[in-house]
Amino acid sequence: MCTGPSNGWSRARGLVVKTLVLIGGALLVKRLTKSTTRWDHARIVSQSIAGEKFSKEQASRDPDNFFNLRWLCCPAADMVDGSKVLYFEQAFWRTPHKPFRQRFCMVKPCPKEMRCDVEFSTYAIRDAEEYKNFCDRSRDQRPLPEEVIGDVAEHLTTIHLNRCERGKRCLYEGSTPPGGFPNSWQNGASYCTSELAVLKNNEIHTWDRGYDDDEKQVWGVKNGPYEFKPAPGPATGAGPASTSVDMLSPLNFPLSIGKRIEGSFVLQE
Repeated sequence: MCTGPSNGWSRARGLVVKTLVLIGGALLVKRLTKSTTRWDHARIVSQSIAGEKFSKEQASRDPDNFFNLRWLCCPAADMVDGSKVLYFEQAFWRTPHKPFRQRFCMVKPCPKEMRCDVEFSTYAIRDAEEYKNFCDRSRDQRPLPEEVIGDVAEHLTTIHLNRCERGKRCLYEGSTPPGGFPNSWQNGASYCTSELAVLKNNEIHTWDRGYDDDEKQVWGVKNGPYEFKPAPGPATGAGPASTSVDMLSPLNFPLSIGKRIEGSFVLQE
């Protein structure tokens, strides 16, 4: 039996396979070793904070200190310098279309001279009522990007985020500078502080607190950050229909004993 041509084809095929493996390996190494740019970090944070998230699991574990809140955030505009502007609101799970907190968030790389990766700032909204349920609306029912930019009002806080060390659960974490930012909205506060952590799977931990001139905490939770996890399945904008918590659960009542909503913040007594 003649076997020459068959062996030649086998050798040629083996050579092709080896060549493809080497090329694929080189491309993979190049991809893995490619450095992450400043704008890559900002993009990752922007994508992570966007979406519909709930503090349901945390409220189930510790109903005395945490509510079941809805976090909703989505892109709203792009600034000329590339910064991303996102609309953000918080509400009780039972009343998703009545947010008690509304903000614009601006995400961009930290200035090159600073030792951080991402600058995350929050701003008041010039006409907050006009933006209620912004993310739940169809795009043709939302304010235009140029209107959004024009409605970015008072600067509230800035958090400088850094990549988390290898082995930690988080991807990015950071806080406001020492001394926080001026805040005299309620309860005799003179300044506020904020902490933010971006975890894998788009989970977000956030901790906002207000203090008076005597360094006493006068608003905000005291037992750690709120933990927001993405809603199961795709966000539909349908509010309560997007989760399966019992409507009569005490986690969903905003006027639980010992806690109340005042202004834009969850307070502890």
